[in-house]
Amino acid sequence: MTRFKSFATGPNDLVLSSLKGLVAANPVLTLMEDDKVVLQRSGKDKVMVISGGGSGHEPSHAGYVGEGMLDAAVCGSIFASPSTKQIISALSQFTSSKGFVLVVKNYTGDILHFGLAAEKLKAKGMQVELVIVGDDVAVGKAKGGLVGRRGLAGTILVHKTAGAAAESGLSISEVSRLARTVSENIVTIGASLQCVK
Repeated sequence: MTRFKSFATGPNDLVLSSLKGLVAANPVLTLMEDDKVVLQRSGKDKVMVISGGGSGHEPSHAGYVGEGMLDAAVCGSIFASPSTKQIISALSQFTSSKGFVLVVKNYTGDILHFGLAAEKLKAKGMQVELVIVGDDVAVGKAKGGLVGRRGLAGTILVHKTAGAAAESGLSISEVSRLARTVSENIVTIGASLQCVK
């Protein structure tokens, strides 16, 4: 039996290699290599649910592309937001008369780039809703100078809620309302344990 070994030559190799493996294992998915976008074309005219962010915490977000979940995930480099160009490229793969819901974790780069992409699409007359997830309960809700709660694992439930609502044919206002309701009522806490001998 032959064993294959490989060495990554940089952080971009890691992301693209991971995405290629995901798509190879899931033939219903498509990879836009140049823009690091994983997508599944539905064929239905429905609200399209798109998410994304920096890589390094897989399977988020590409691992959640599929029926009743995300239509596309836009992947940045390790711990870096995808660019506005990448996001617009992903959105341009879909023709939807129902609009787009963009689910974004509360990180400055993600909000900036997804927000710019949303504004550019709105300027072209498209319906776009931005749902920001900040579920990190370790940070208080008070705004006093803080960026606010980060988006963590609770984002997956927002993906699922928005994806299922869109798949069932709900309008963009209903899909975004349900996604925001989940986002506003969910918390995540991170904990680590150390084994002491």
